[in-house]
Amino acid sequence: MGRTEMLLQSPSRPCRPPFWAKGGHAQTVLGHVLPVRAPRICAGEDGWEAHEVELEDGDRLRVLGAEAPGANTVVYFFHGLSGDANADYMRRGARVARSLGHAVVAANHRGCGDGRGLAVGPYHSGCKDDVAAVLAFGRERFPGRRHVAVGFSLSGNALLLLLARGGATLPDAAVAVHPPIDLADCARRIALGANRLYEMRFVHRLRRVLAQRVEDGLLRAAPRVPRSASLNDFDELYTAPAGGFADADDYYASCSTHELLHTVDVPSVVIIARDDPFVDWRMFERARRSARVHLHVEDHGGHMGYVSRGGRWLDVALEHYLTQVGAASPDPSDPA
Repeated sequence: MGRTEMLLQSPSRPCRPPFWAKGGHAQTVLGHVLPVRAPRICAGEDGWEAHEVELEDGDRLRVLGAEAPGANTVVYFFHGLSGDANADYMRRGARVARSLGHAVVAANHRGCGDGRGLAVGPYHSGCKDDVAAVLAFGRERFPGRRHVAVGFSLSGNALLLLLARGGATLPDAAVAVHPPIDLADCARRIALGANRLYEMRFVHRLRRVLAQRVEDGLLRAAPRVPRSASLNDFDELYTAPAGGFADADDYYASCSTHELLHTVDVPSVVIIARDDPFVDWRMFERARRSARVHLHVEDHGGHMGYVSRGGRWLDVALEHYLTQVGAASPDPSDPA
């Protein structure tokens, strides 16, 4: 396949919500509270092994890897804001990839999940170098294979930023699920109306992470973030200064990818739903995209919910696209 064209087919069936899960808010909430049958990702169980990835600034990430006999592909999963390697969508994604016979790496961002106590610095939507470090770890551990990265929400944007601006290590293919490619717009939208409930949950969990870092002796003191703070407030008070940005506006402008998608030269899929409450699907259609970026827009799904008749549509879509982008990415056995 030529480097200037990538033709992918969409899944044959769209997300068809049952009557009790219609609307973006219902999809978003139910998608994350309904029971998850996928097993937890735990070191020492079901083939999972824990590893630490050291970053340039001395912080470390805790990642979990599972080998697969004869696997030709390694699939990496990166979670969203305030999540970790055992977020419901991470566990389901890992189950899908392993069912396809792939090796899997599930990453915890700085200080998240089992990585508590290993990092001082923050993770954010621009942490492309952290994503690259995990990919470099995987390429060394699993040489001679295809490497496909999947980023959910916040990590989806970080993954696209890596693809657009380049880095020490790139995947052979990528899937970005509901990436907030215009961070300023998303910060504004999540503070409006009923979306404020999601924002309050994010801020509550982020405040708890800061408190844990103080407890663990990693921070002398955390900035005072009021309970009523918005995500924009949190980014202004903590994310921006801790991440080396002048302020929240600088962070958003520096790390958004909506004006960079035309530079992506890695086979990539972006999945978004029209009824996502705070990530506007229209920005994806307006964005100038390279021919290597396949945009999939669903009518229903909320923010990574995708509760469909008969099961979880996102799992079906991941299985479909992991197969498609795997075929579109370079063959590791091809010397060319």
